[in-house]
Amino acid sequence: MASDFMRTRVSLELEQALREMMTERVFPKGGPLFRQGMPAAGLYLVEKGSVRVLLTTVDNQKQLLEVVGPGVLLGLSDCMAGGRYRVTAEAAELTTASLVEREVFVEFLGAHHEFCMQIVRLLSDNLHGLYHKFRSVSAHPGRPRRRALSEPLS
Repeated sequence: MASDFMRTRVSLELEQALREMMTERVFPKGGPLFRQGMPAAGLYLVEKGSVRVLLTTVDNQKQLLEVVGPGVLLGLSDCMAGGRYRVTAEAAELTTASLVEREVFVEFLGAHHEFCMQIVRLLSDNLHGLYHKFRSVSAHPGRPRRRALSEPLS
């Protein structure tokens, strides 16, 4: 599985388990799923549409990190850390995303240890993807390229 900075993909088994806890939401173009600095209330699975992942710089400019589509889980590391979101995620078009609230997710992991190692693997994949992205950006500075939105869940 090739992983990118924010593209956390879940297994079919974990996705099915999460679906029982999810609340589906619809976001208009430009609508925020979450904003940088907000308390990490949960994680989102993009169902339809696309989401821009943005970083607000020290001079208050928004930098596009990536555009993601269906099957991508957003906010996992922030949710697990229990802190604040480190980026902003906003709908690039009319988008449907499902929310799993942080408390519900943490309780789920406590009751379903079989998924804990999968979450560790997903977090590790994100970290390695981040290393790769930084190496790529430093070698080829410029705008990030748009990722294919039709990659299947793995």
